[in-house]
Amino acid sequence: KITNEIISAIEAGAADFEMPWHRQAEAGLPRNPATKKLYRGVNTLALWIIRRKAGFASSYWASYLQWKSLGAQVRQGEKGATIVFYQRKEEDEDTEEDNQNQARAVIRYSHVFNGDQVDGWTANETSGEASHQKYSKAVGFINSLQSDIRHGSDTAYYSPALDCIYMPNQSVFRDTKSGSAVEGYYAVLFHEHVHWSGHPSRLKRDLSGRFGSSAYAMEELVAELGASFLCATLGINTYPRSDHAAYIASWLQVLKEHKTAIFAASSAASAASMYLESLVAESSLEKTA
Repeated sequence: KITNEIISAIEAGAADFEMPWHRQAEAGLPRNPATKKLYRGVNTLALWIIRRKAGFASSYWASYLQWKSLGAQVRQGEKGATIVFYQRKEEDEDTEEDNQNQARAVIRYSHVFNGDQVDGWTANETSGEASHQKYSKAVGFINSLQSDIRHGSDTAYYSPALDCIYMPNQSVFRDTKSGSAVEGYYAVLFHEHVHWSGHPSRLKRDLSGRFGSSAYAMEELVAELGASFLCATLGINTYPRSDHAAYIASWLQVLKEHKTAIFAASSAASAASMYLESLVAESSLEKTA
């Protein structure tokens, strides 16, 4: 169900390259008001799609019982959004030597409701930061990673062999009808840093895919999703790009053939964004120590 919803959202925006993870800065990462935790992986993407489709303003999602614990009531007739989570399950496994309890992760699903679907609760959502503040945070974020960025290239790409990122100069980026030049620059820079996170010395993703292959298309999807997660955290919008045309058909083909592909890509993207965030946090601690 979740995969089909995501496929439909990609297909709906394919004509103008509008993907379901674009323009999500205002939404930010969806969060649970009861647990205070962010939704990650495929749940982020699924809840973004439903939020936009339904026109919800809130970025908060919780189960019926969780809303009840907060003194709120889901309105009658409201439909919940499906999310998934992994639950560790103990099971007995007979071996030649002895019996051992083996734990495995079992996928489960639940339903959550948006803050706009409940009565008796009001979010303390703050207004967005000023542009100069979020861009200043983006600069600090990138500098903390201490990656090798080489400006002046005609195109943006990451070289696994040299472990460096090639970028056009920021002055090359232009405002468009879709968004600002500065947001476009940082969206691309975060995209390349998600690729950078996959280096063997870091998260060890397979970066050997060639252009046109399914592996290459999926790594591009990981980078796109990872960049969108980082941008949403920092309040920066990602926008449609015409160069997505080379990947959209491949993304759709893989997602239709392998129903768990979007789960794997979203999980890898979340792992990448959280890894980069952890490097920035470590750098900040070192500076204050």
